[in-house]
Amino acid sequence: MDIKKAGRTVLIFLLLSLVLFFIGGWLVPRPLFDTSYSTVLESSEGELLGARISDDEQWRFPPVDSVPEKYEKCVLSFEDKYFYYHPGINLFSMARALVQNIRAGRIVSGGSTITMQVCRLARSQKERSLKNKLIEMFWALHVELRYSKSEILELYASHAPFGGNVVGLDAAAWRYFGRDPGQLSWAEAATLAVLPNAPSLIYPGRLDLRLKQKRDFLLNQLLLTNEIDSITYELAISEPLPEKVNALPDIAFHITEKANAEKHGQRINSTIRYQLQERANEIVVRHQQRLKSNFIHNMAVLVVEIPSKKVLAYVGNTNSADSTVHGNQVDIVQAPRSSGSILKPFLYGKMLDEGLLLPSMLTPDIPIRFGGFTPMNFDREYNGAVPAEEALARSLNIPAVHLLKEYGVGPFYSFLKKTGMTTLNKQPEHYGLSLILGGAEVKLWDLAGMYASLGTILKRYNEEDGFYSSQPFNPLVWEEDDAELPEEAGTQASVRASAVYATLDALLKVKRPESEAGWEHFAHTRKIAWKTGTSFGFRDAWAVGVTSQFVVAVWAGNADGEGRAGLTGISAAAPVMFDVFSVLPYSGWFQIPTDEMRSIEVCSQSGYRPGEFCTERKEIMVPAGNKVGVCPYHRRIHLNKEGSYRVNAACYPVSEMQHQNWLVLPPAMEYYYKRQNVLYATLPPLMPGCSETEQQLEFIYPREWNQLFIPVDLDGTPGKIIFDLVHRSNNVTVFWYLDNRFLGTTQNVHQLELRPDEGWHSITVTDNLGNSMTKRFKVVNR
Repeated sequence: MDIKKAGRTVLIFLLLSLVLFFIGGWLVPRPLFDTSYSTVLESSEGELLGARISDDEQWRFPPVDSVPEKYEKCVLSFEDKYFYYHPGINLFSMARALVQNIRAGRIVSGGSTITMQVCRLARSQKERSLKNKLIEMFWALHVELRYSKSEILELYASHAPFGGNVVGLDAAAWRYFGRDPGQLSWAEAATLAVLPNAPSLIYPGRLDLRLKQKRDFLLNQLLLTNEIDSITYELAISEPLPEKVNALPDIAFHITEKANAEKHGQRINSTIRYQLQERANEIVVRHQQRLKSNFIHNMAVLVVEIPSKKVLAYVGNTNSADSTVHGNQVDIVQAPRSSGSILKPFLYGKMLDEGLLLPSMLTPDIPIRFGGFTPMNFDREYNGAVPAEEALARSLNIPAVHLLKEYGVGPFYSFLKKTGMTTLNKQPEHYGLSLILGGAEVKLWDLAGMYASLGTILKRYNEEDGFYSSQPFNPLVWEEDDAELPEEAGTQASVRASAVYATLDALLKVKRPESEAGWEHFAHTRKIAWKTGTSFGFRDAWAVGVTSQFVVAVWAGNADGEGRAGLTGISAAAPVMFDVFSVLPYSGWFQIPTDEMRSIEVCSQSGYRPGEFCTERKEIMVPAGNKVGVCPYHRRIHLNKEGSYRVNAACYPVSEMQHQNWLVLPPAMEYYYKRQNVLYATLPPLMPGCSETEQQLEFIYPREWNQLFIPVDLDGTPGKIIFDLVHRSNNVTVFWYLDNRFLGTTQNVHQLELRPDEGWHSITVTDNLGNSMTKRFKVVNR
């Protein structure tokens, strides 16, 4: 009976102990460690790109998911040989430590297992006492139930102190040896295995003899247990100890800063390719040396993969390690800057997509003014009329403004927002027609994404049998985890693949005016569709290039906005872009999306659909659904039988007339066009006695008449308005009248300076052939 009672008592005691043990388990925190970590950015290959210190000023990398074999063997041999066999407590080791401490008369060994050390670290390394030891033992039993042995070892490797403010194996390997833990030698692994044993006493460069003794003792133990051979042992003990603490790699300064701001305290596997990032850095350094002689100090480069939109290289600025005198710390990739003309391809492509444009159709390139906005071409020259694709390739401003006026600022503004341009934070009317010439700011990040989206639309359509993503203009991806998100299929993109192809095809033919001579030196054996841009005041230089695999986007200038003469996209940014492309692989050009394109006939001279008077025609491929009308410039003219004069039925027998089709541009367009096109034939003169049917006179300036401002001269006095007129014929006399008051005559060059009073006026011009024109205008002083 007594035996049964004793047995029940023991059983109840055991059950209560078990219950109390599991209830007490709630005292062990979940997660075990509640601490801040360094931000760690790795390349797509797992290489360290950069890191930022934790909130408590420790170099403590986020927990590792594996422990290198060499370090594992070293740390287990030194700290806990029976780690894989005990339940968190090694009673034999504790008994041995007790005997050693009694004999020494002080604490020389703690007998703690790695699991108990993990618990002590999680409890913020409380002082060593019997009470704390018992708590660590209790925690250790629970930790063994909660984690696998490999996970416990990973926790130890991630949180062990290594001297100074270095915590964890990863940080220690980089700080002391400048390499990844998986690349450590046996001597280096052994050094790090013994450091946590007394990190406050043993520190590289201090008490090196004691550190070497401990390291070599461990290496000898590995030799005795046949973990290493004698040759490895001899080589290992001959290796020197680390003499200094190394700086961590920082080859992607600005994207590491971005990661620290957005993913603070995390380990991020980025999409950056390590070697490409290094090459991009080298290219930027080389070109910055070239540009700084012109006091141009800053530059940024992005390399993006098509169609994944992964960012493969991210150079936010030049010489980020230097002082901040030139704003090197500013991440230009994320900074809004004036767009210059870098957005023109999006207007061209969208108008093609909606059938409002043909690549070869003539667009006006003459002096023009819209309210207070007077666009000028970069070379300050006029071509009269230019095919749309040539205007894009040459980056002519005036044709682009004409196209935007035709398409509408509001619709283009909405399209830019859809493409991912996040900096449009004002209403469309705020930007007006200047939107196409740099009136808005754009980030290099957004711009690279916009161009990459164009390439993605075209590449996916061709490779996936007409596939369109439902959101083709998604942002760029810089984390590998985000790159794997699936895309939903759609039937139609906001711009079709055919329009993208035609736009990129135009950008393959980039030309530049004489004032930007040297562009041909960038000709390349591979096909690259590229566009440059230069903002007003030479403050921002842009270059973006597209191949079937990559987008390279470059900005150059000064972070503080200082403009520099000669700071243009072609001279400052384009050379960098082409150098980056030279280190990228090439696999051909995009396929033509033939299913979406149609062959149509156009007038060879005007580029419009041919009317009945277009004689020369050609076939071109354009996106399906084009709505451009027939040629407005070809006319049927009537000549005398010798073909020397124009005639009409009122002054010449119809039976003797010759009839010819003729390209007749409006006078202002013709005035400039014939200077650039020697093959352009002006109309023959009108036979004396015949009345004129064609428009002969046209004002070049002003183009708008509702409000004319009187300029103010440097001395503050009112200036004059220059009225500029063109006439189809040479050697004619033009008579000028203001409010029916005769002003004078002009010949050949028809310009007149006037200073009319404020208010409404009318100006009349008449030539000696009987042609006349009257314009009513209003003068305002402010």
